[in-house]
Amino acid sequence: MSNHILIVDDNREIRNFLEEFLLAKGFQCTSTGSSEEALEIIEDSLTQVVVSDIILPGMSGLELATKIKHKHEDIDIIIMTGHGREFSYEEAVRKGACDMVVKPFRAEELQLRIERTLSEQRMRVERKINLEELERLAITDDLTKLFNSRHFYQRLKDEINRSRRYQTPLSLLMLDIDYFKDYNDSYGHLEGNKVLQQIGKIIQACLRSMDTAYRYGGEEFTVLLPQTINTESETVAKRIKKSIAKLKFSPKENETAGVTISIGVTEYRHGDAPEKFVKRADEAMYMSKKNGRNKVTMLAPTDEPDKQPDPK
Repeated sequence: MSNHILIVDDNREIRNFLEEFLLAKGFQCTSTGSSEEALEIIEDSLTQVVVSDIILPGMSGLELATKIKHKHEDIDIIIMTGHGREFSYEEAVRKGACDMVVKPFRAEELQLRIERTLSEQRMRVERKINLEELERLAITDDLTKLFNSRHFYQRLKDEINRSRRYQTPLSLLMLDIDYFKDYNDSYGHLEGNKVLQQIGKIIQACLRSMDTAYRYGGEEFTVLLPQTINTESETVAKRIKKSIAKLKFSPKENETAGVTISIGVTEYRHGDAPEKFVKRADEAMYMSKKNGRNKVTMLAPTDEPDKQPDPK
């Protein structure tokens, strides 16, 4: 962080003194005599802390604090006042300030308050990063780095709601690695994990930014394709299938192996429950298995089979 401080005080002598003091202490510092100009400076700078007098011409320091916090939550405001009996710390905090210092004060006291405020900012940033990382881990499959099945069902509901609201198409792919149990039995689960990792990368590489891929469970994957009709999603599925068929692995010395994948494709029918939508994609995938594997089967809502296909 740049430790950029903005001083707002209509007393030029106080303003210049504080600016010179803070600059000498290693801070980057700007100063102004009005709240209106302070708002303009904030828009064009990386201000982290605003130190403002409470009594200013035009907009007061408390009004300034409220406006800043409304638009820039990460900026902290320290209020200065020579009217400690008229303005309380609690009132300043309610208006958006993080601290208040009563004039006259020593410059070193203000320095300590600014340093404490910056330290709290750094802790907030670190906490936010940690929380975001925890949230990411909660919805991500460790092995493939795709989203996990729990997140799939949440996104599925969101995409269905969006499809209903805007009357846009939505397609779903269900993918399953062919004979993956045999691969694991022959070469071990560590080698099987390498296959899963590579397939996750292939699937992700074949998608648009608006599409999302998930490890549905074991060797199964799902892909949500917003604003995509069946024929377009079938093209995506064939691209994924072809790319995976080209993969070559070396599970043993002097031995190469490959895998194929069976894919089911379907489009959402408005009015379908999420479970029915997923079931139709699953049925299409089983049809690919039943018809020889390493295939893509597209199942339109009107083409649903009367009963569940035989299991793989």
